Amino acid sequence: MSPDGRALPDEPDEPAAVSRPAADRPDSSPLVELAVDLSSHEMLRRAHVLDALGSDWDPIAALRGEEAAYELLYSGLDAEQQRVYDELVSAGVLPRTGGGHAAP
Repeated sequence: MSPDGRALPDEPDEPAAVSRPAADRPDSSPLVELAVDLSSHEMLRRAHVLDALGSDWDPIAALRGEEAAYELLYSGLDAEQQRVYDELVSAGVLPRTGGGHAAP
């Protein structure tokens, strides 16, 4: 149950089976293909993430905050730092954003 009293999907009842190599098993029978459906676990994980974020989480504001932090991180570079930054952008390591100045 979430902290605010909402019911969350149940945890899976059984753990996924693990197959050992034939040499490690006493009967040495051939391996069997095993398929595990983790979709119920993924839904539970998503429910927990959304619950942890809370009802007042604003994804647009979070993205704007990240963009402002990124701009601030790469603002005020000296000539050598700017050269390295431009080199990393041209190599595709960093995305080009802004003009090298912090957001107002």
